[in-house]
Amino acid sequence: MGICGYFTVSWKCLVVLSFRLLFLVPAGLPVHSQGESQTDSKVMDNITVRQGENVFLRCAQGDIVTHTAWLNRSSILYAGEDKWSVDPRVSLVTLNQEEFTIKIEDVDMTDEGPYICAVQTSSRPRTTSVHILVQVPPTIINLSKDIVVNEGSNVTLMCQASGKPEPSLTWKLLSPSDAPSVSEGRDVGVTLGQRGVLECEVDAVPKADFEWYRDDRRIINGLDGMEIEDAGQLSKLTFLNISEADYGNYTCIAINKLGSSNASFVLYEVIEPTSSTLVQEGSTNVLLLSSSVLEKTSSETFALPAGPGAVQDGNSGSMGTHVHTYTCLLLVILLPFLLKF
Repeated sequence: MGICGYFTVSWKCLVVLSFRLLFLVPAGLPVHSQGESQTDSKVMDNITVRQGENVFLRCAQGDIVTHTAWLNRSSILYAGEDKWSVDPRVSLVTLNQEEFTIKIEDVDMTDEGPYICAVQTSSRPRTTSVHILVQVPPTIINLSKDIVVNEGSNVTLMCQASGKPEPSLTWKLLSPSDAPSVSEGRDVGVTLGQRGVLECEVDAVPKADFEWYRDDRRIINGLDGMEIEDAGQLSKLTFLNISEADYGNYTCIAINKLGSSNASFVLYEVIEPTSSTLVQEGSTNVLLLSSSVLEKTSSETFALPAGPGAVQDGNSGSMGTHVHTYTCLLLVILLPFLLKF
């Protein structure tokens, strides 16, 4: 039946046959005893490469090399400088006394397996073998479509994935109730030239990302005197120096993969009272109160009952008493304002 049989050829048999075809050993070489090895063999470490990447197969040559070749599990790739493989992804990189290297581009699962570097020296053949392991990133190849079921019914969900090594699958429930929920916006009043802060607080799982808008224009952090600081569930929009143009409507939007939510804010102007404003308001109140007292005093004066001697004595005494009372009240009202100056 021959060395390797009629129908099955292992990679070891291929190596032997390749040596016989490529490396025609000249006659007259000494015959080795049956127990003596006629071939030096060396096994290299495995090479692990991801699908789609390139791999380099290197083989040390040594002195007095007459023939050299790279073989895979089923065919000869290179014999010296001659390419035997019809695969355009395979190419020769280096061939000299120190190194014999070939490259395989865009590695696929079909490239996985053993590779052998065969070297013929003046004394005996030598082989170096290496095994390529190809890793394939996990990919979901079949997934259940959306299903509508009645409450209390059973449901089966399917997920199939491929990859090498074999991927592990996990399921996670993403509840719609975990979509972002932004607290109601709180309007803020700030005086011109002061520092102002709008705060946006959200409740969200998973964590939400924040965006701030002035009308329909998105606010960029650090531009136009505005800074955005996100810390967990809270985002702050800070105005370093409020100007007239800063007053208006603002919107905070919280976004995660389950949805989004927003809240609106109004930044309005606050006018601080000055000393002249206080004096003016105080004077107005005093005048109003004085007028009220004067009217009351006048009404009481003219409402005194008439009687004998009222014209000579009663009117003059009563009028003097009320004028004195009015003067005292006026001093009491004005005294707090006079003490401020």
